[in-house]
Amino acid sequence: MEKQKTIIKEVQLEGIGLHTGNITKAIFKPAPPDSGIKFIRMDIENKPVISASHHQVLGAIRGTTIGTDSVRVHTVEHLLAVFFGLGIDNLEIQLFNNEPPVIDGSAKPYVDLILKAGIQEQDAPKKYLTLSQPFVYEAENVKIEAYPSDELKIDCTVSYNHPFLSEQKASFVVNSDTFINEIAPARTFCFDYEIEALKKRGLAKGGDLTNAIVIGLKEIHNPDKKLRFKDEFVRHKILDLIGDLYLIGHPIKAHIVASRPGHSHNINFAKKLAALEEKNIHKKSKETKAMSTTQVIAGTTLDINAIQKIIPHRYPFLLIDKVTIVEELKRAVGYKCVSGNEHFFQGHFPGQPIMPGVLIIEAMAQTSCVLFLTRPDLKDKLAYFMAIDNVKFRKPVLPGDVLELKVEVLRARERGGRVRGEAYVNNNLVAESEFMFVIVDKE
Repeated sequence: MEKQKTIIKEVQLEGIGLHTGNITKAIFKPAPPDSGIKFIRMDIENKPVISASHHQVLGAIRGTTIGTDSVRVHTVEHLLAVFFGLGIDNLEIQLFNNEPPVIDGSAKPYVDLILKAGIQEQDAPKKYLTLSQPFVYEAENVKIEAYPSDELKIDCTVSYNHPFLSEQKASFVVNSDTFINEIAPARTFCFDYEIEALKKRGLAKGGDLTNAIVIGLKEIHNPDKKLRFKDEFVRHKILDLIGDLYLIGHPIKAHIVASRPGHSHNINFAKKLAALEEKNIHKKSKETKAMSTTQVIAGTTLDINAIQKIIPHRYPFLLIDKVTIVEELKRAVGYKCVSGNEHFFQGHFPGQPIMPGVLIIEAMAQTSCVLFLTRPDLKDKLAYFMAIDNVKFRKPVLPGDVLELKVEVLRARERGGRVRGEAYVNNNLVAESEFMFVIVDKE
């Protein structure tokens, strides 16, 4: 089970804010599980707390601002992208002004700072927003699509009517490695003809050629004339999008295809996506509640006779002896007493009997089948496994061992899902795997 994370020790950083031009200090401190990302304005009496949430967004013009009418934090997207990219769920950011330091205009200095602080797991399961159906957002000339996925993948296109920067495309599966090396170093940018208008609107007061790329008609104005990537501009748009998406409140697993994204559209997309999934979760909760009168309840242990009424497996391929439902439709533990008389020991291996690893995975799969097929509406169904991923075998399983097969549903749909399984002997992990399955009619 993936766990929530925070940092190990306190770290801090000082600098100028990009848009406000205010000199500020940010102190990053560990936070307890399920507390989320919180900004604390240390420069204001009573030290008001602002949660990183799409419900708190006040504006999204050239940067994302969160807060209340009287207390604000400007330009939070780079920081939030770092927390998303490094898997940080809980953190306290003490700010001594109204905007985090921009530093060099990228997220890399913050990545280096958080890595210096160290990252630690916490005793609480990590929560994700996952999609049960595709979703498309369109407004003006912007389109952002989201599709169900087991990871975050972003395909992004930016296009401008400009001779130096016309169109760029990039695609990344977002994990800590790709974020650190391919996305975080990309700097913020603007066109030279925008600067005067930005200043008149009270923006970019702290911006200069050390913390932003300024694009001219035929070249960039920065002294070294060098980009960190040939497609640095679209990479920074992906960075902004990741940060804005983290305002949903949890990291997201989805395949996102974005054309011409910007902060205001990113926020509108995130709000609509969160509302859609909250509606789906509420619907599923009602459906589960309606089934609960006939559902096998948590804490029930099914013996071999009950198991054979649920799944069709029989000797010599029935590889579990009993199953305990830990959490309805979510978690179960199967048990297999490995006897020296098992038929597979005759050939695997003579003189050195070892339970085949594939059969350990099959035992976990059968436990999952029992967990799912206890649903009353699935009593006449079968579960077919479609894919097996991330399989690891840690230790051999021998005659006399008792396998404890822990399975947890990572994603469940009406006719399928994804499960993680872990097998233990004497509390030692011996095998693990993830698998996808589909529910079909017995006919």
